[in-house]
Amino acid sequence: MDTLKAHIRSIPDFPKAGILFYDITTLLRDPQGFRAALDALALPYLDQGISVVVGIESRGFILGGALADRLGAGFCPVRKPGKLPARTISESFQLEYGTDRLELHEDAIERGQRVLIVDDVLATGGTAAATVRLVRRLGGELHGLAFLIELLALDGRSRLAGERVTSVLKY
Repeated sequence: MDTLKAHIRSIPDFPKAGILFYDITTLLRDPQGFRAALDALALPYLDQGISVVVGIESRGFILGGALADRLGAGFCPVRKPGKLPARTISESFQLEYGTDRLELHEDAIERGQRVLIVDDVLATGGTAAATVRLVRRLGGELHGLAFLIELLALDGRSRLAGERVTSVLKY
Protein backbone atom coordinates (compact mmCIF):
# COMPACT_ATOMS: atom_id res chain seq x y z
CA MET A 1 0.00 0.00 0.00
CA ASP A 2 2.97 2.32 0.44
CA THR A 3 3.42 2.08 -3.34
CA LEU A 4 -0.10 3.45 -3.81
CA LYS A 5 0.45 6.18 -1.23
CA ALA A 6 3.55 7.27 -3.16
CA HIS A 7 1.27 8.08 -6.11
CA ILE A 8 -1.03 10.35 -4.09
CA ARG A 9 -0.14 14.02 -3.91
CA SER A 10 -0.80 15.94 -0.68
CA ILE A 11 -1.85 19.57 -1.09
CA PRO A 12 -1.89 21.72 2.06
CA ASP A 13 -4.57 24.36 2.60
CA PHE A 14 -6.91 23.10 -0.14
CA PRO A 15 -9.76 23.83 -0.56
CA LYS A 16 -9.30 26.09 2.46
CA ALA A 17 -6.71 26.85 5.11
CA GLY A 18 -6.01 24.00 7.52
CA ILE A 19 -7.14 21.22 5.18
CA LEU A 20 -4.64 18.69 3.82
CA PHE A 21 -6.10 17.46 0.51
CA TYR A 22 -5.15 14.02 -0.82
CA ASP A 23 -5.15 14.38 -4.61
CA ILE A 24 -5.74 11.02 -6.29
CA THR A 25 -5.40 12.36 -9.85
CA THR A 26 -1.69 11.52 -9.71
CA LEU A 27 -2.62 7.91 -8.90
CA LEU A 28 -5.30 7.75 -11.60
CA ARG A 29 -2.89 8.86 -14.33
CA ASP A 30 -0.48 6.02 -13.52
CA PRO A 31 -1.70 2.81 -15.26
CA GLN A 32 -0.13 0.40 -12.77
CA GLY A 33 -1.16 2.47 -9.77
CA PHE A 34 -4.74 2.84 -10.99
CA ARG A 35 -4.95 -0.91 -11.70
CA ALA A 36 -3.54 -1.77 -8.27
CA ALA A 37 -6.01 0.58 -6.56
CA LEU A 38 -8.94 -1.01 -8.41
CA ASP A 39 -7.67 -4.50 -7.58
CA ALA A 40 -7.55 -3.59 -3.89
CA LEU A 41 -11.01 -1.99 -3.95
CA ALA A 42 -12.55 -4.96 -5.78
CA LEU A 43 -10.97 -7.81 -3.80
CA PRO A 44 -13.36 -7.86 -0.81
CA TYR A 45 -16.40 -7.79 -3.13
CA LEU A 46 -15.46 -10.31 -5.84
CA ASP A 47 -18.06 -13.07 -6.22
CA GLN A 48 -20.38 -11.34 -3.75
CA GLY A 49 -23.25 -10.88 -6.21
CA ILE A 50 -23.08 -7.10 -6.35
CA SER A 51 -25.82 -5.87 -8.73
CA VAL A 52 -25.17 -2.13 -8.65
CA VAL A 53 -22.22 0.05 -7.73
CA VAL A 54 -23.24 3.53 -6.55
CA GLY A 55 -20.53 6.13 -7.09
CA ILE A 56 -20.56 9.37 -5.11
CA GLU A 57 -19.84 12.60 -7.00
CA SER A 58 -17.31 13.09 -8.39
CA ARG A 59 -14.25 10.91 -7.93
CA GLY A 60 -16.55 8.08 -6.89
CA PHE A 61 -17.71 8.09 -10.53
CA ILE A 62 -14.21 7.26 -11.76
CA LEU A 63 -13.56 4.53 -9.22
CA GLY A 64 -17.13 3.25 -9.14
CA GLY A 65 -17.54 2.88 -12.90
CA ALA A 66 -14.33 0.89 -13.23
CA LEU A 67 -15.17 -1.17 -10.15
CA ALA A 68 -18.66 -1.96 -11.50
CA ASP A 69 -17.06 -3.31 -14.66
CA ARG A 70 -14.72 -5.54 -12.62
CA LEU A 71 -17.58 -6.85 -10.52
CA GLY A 72 -19.94 -7.42 -13.45
CA ALA A 73 -22.38 -4.92 -11.97
CA GLY A 74 -24.27 -1.88 -13.17
CA PHE A 75 -23.33 1.64 -12.12
CA CYS A 76 -25.37 4.61 -10.97
CA PRO A 77 -24.22 8.05 -9.82
CA VAL A 78 -25.20 9.96 -6.70
CA ARG A 79 -25.03 13.65 -7.56
CA LYS A 80 -25.41 17.11 -6.17
CA PRO A 81 -28.85 18.70 -6.64
CA GLY A 82 -30.05 19.52 -10.14
CA LYS A 83 -27.49 17.40 -12.02
CA LEU A 84 -29.57 14.29 -12.78
CA PRO A 85 -32.08 14.57 -15.66
CA ALA A 86 -34.91 12.26 -14.54
CA ARG A 87 -37.00 12.13 -11.35
CA THR A 88 -34.89 11.87 -8.22
CA ILE A 89 -35.04 11.29 -4.51
CA SER A 90 -32.85 13.43 -2.27
CA GLU A 91 -31.21 13.28 1.11
CA SER A 92 -29.78 16.15 3.16
CA PHE A 93 -26.78 15.83 5.45
CA GLN A 94 -24.75 17.99 7.81
CA LEU A 95 -21.49 19.59 6.83
CA GLU A 96 -19.02 21.24 9.16
CA TYR A 97 -20.79 24.56 8.48
CA GLY A 98 -24.34 24.03 7.20
CA THR A 99 -26.02 21.33 5.16
CA ASP A 100 -25.79 19.80 1.69
CA ARG A 101 -27.95 17.45 -0.33
CA LEU A 102 -27.46 14.48 -2.64
CA GLU A 103 -29.77 13.04 -5.28
CA LEU A 104 -30.25 9.64 -6.90
CA HIS A 105 -32.57 8.72 -9.76
CA GLU A 106 -35.67 7.16 -8.26
CA ASP A 107 -35.33 4.19 -10.64
CA ALA A 108 -31.57 3.69 -10.14
CA ILE A 109 -31.91 0.70 -7.82
CA GLU A 110 -34.51 -2.04 -7.83
CA ARG A 111 -35.82 -3.47 -4.59
CA GLY A 112 -33.55 -6.27 -3.40
CA GLN A 113 -30.54 -5.45 -5.56
CA ARG A 114 -27.18 -5.91 -3.80
CA VAL A 115 -25.46 -2.52 -3.70
CA LEU A 116 -21.88 -1.39 -3.14
CA ILE A 117 -21.25 2.32 -2.47
CA VAL A 118 -17.89 3.68 -3.65
CA ASP A 119 -16.04 6.96 -3.08
CA ASP A 120 -12.47 8.15 -3.03
CA VAL A 121 -12.30 9.36 0.59
CA LEU A 122 -14.06 8.54 3.84
CA ALA A 123 -13.68 11.65 5.96
CA THR A 124 -16.49 12.57 8.39
CA GLY A 125 -18.91 10.06 6.84
CA GLY A 126 -21.78 12.49 6.21
CA THR A 127 -21.86 12.04 2.44
CA ALA A 128 -21.59 8.27 2.71
CA ALA A 129 -24.31 8.07 5.37
CA ALA A 130 -26.67 10.14 3.19
CA THR A 131 -25.95 7.79 0.27
CA VAL A 132 -26.74 4.78 2.47
CA ARG A 133 -30.12 6.34 3.27
CA LEU A 134 -30.83 6.92 -0.44
CA VAL A 135 -29.99 3.31 -1.33
CA ARG A 136 -32.20 1.96 1.46
CA ARG A 137 -35.11 4.24 0.53
CA LEU A 138 -35.11 2.61 -2.91
CA GLY A 139 -35.08 -0.87 -1.38
CA GLY A 140 -31.47 -1.71 -2.18
CA GLU A 141 -29.67 -4.24 0.01
CA LEU A 142 -26.46 -2.52 1.02
CA HIS A 143 -23.58 -4.97 0.86
CA GLY A 144 -20.82 -2.52 1.72
CA LEU A 145 -19.02 0.78 1.27
CA ALA A 146 -15.58 0.89 -0.34
CA PHE A 147 -13.17 3.83 -0.12
CA LEU A 148 -9.74 4.33 -1.60
CA ILE A 149 -8.67 6.52 1.35
CA GLU A 150 -9.86 6.70 4.94
CA LEU A 151 -8.92 9.67 7.12
CA LEU A 152 -8.83 7.97 10.52
CA ALA A 153 -8.70 11.12 12.63
CA LEU A 154 -12.11 12.24 11.29
CA ASP A 155 -13.77 8.98 12.41
CA GLY A 156 -16.19 8.68 9.49
CA ARG A 157 -16.73 5.00 10.31
CA SER A 158 -18.68 6.00 13.41
CA ARG A 159 -21.41 7.50 11.19
CA LEU A 160 -21.54 4.20 9.31
CA ALA A 161 -21.83 1.98 12.39
CA GLY A 162 -23.15 -1.46 11.56
CA GLU A 163 -22.16 -1.21 7.88
CA ARG A 164 -19.43 -3.17 6.13
CA VAL A 165 -16.77 -0.54 5.38
CA THR A 166 -13.52 -1.24 3.55
CA SER A 167 -10.73 1.18 2.77
CA VAL A 168 -7.50 0.61 0.86
CA LEU A 169 -5.32 3.37 2.32
CA LYS A 170 -5.46 4.83 5.81
CA TYR A 171 -4.08 8.21 6.81
